[in-house]
Amino acid sequence: MTHYIAIIEDAGPDHAVGVWFPDLPGCTSAGDDIDEALRNAPQALELYAEGVATDGKPLPRPRSLAELKSDPEVADDLNTYMIALIELPARVHAAE
Repeated sequence: MTHYIAIIEDAGPDHAVGVWFPDLPGCTSAGDDIDEALRNAPQALELYAEGVATDGKPLPRPRSLAELKSDPEVADDLNTYMIALIELPARVHAAE
């Protein structure tokens, strides 16, 4: 099982909850609330992985939380927002 760390940004009741993956530039998801955003996140991972495969590129390796905390481009976001581990759907693994 491959898991990627997601950062969850909840901007309040009048805004969608955003999800993005520091290891996967451009891979984002959202929802009307945190639960919906987290339910949508695996599909975003799947679509991203399919796009990378179509381009003939390897999927970036997921970094550990410790590795991300040492990355100055991500460290502040990890301290500010919620994080979650999102599993790359198994059917994507089978296609690799």
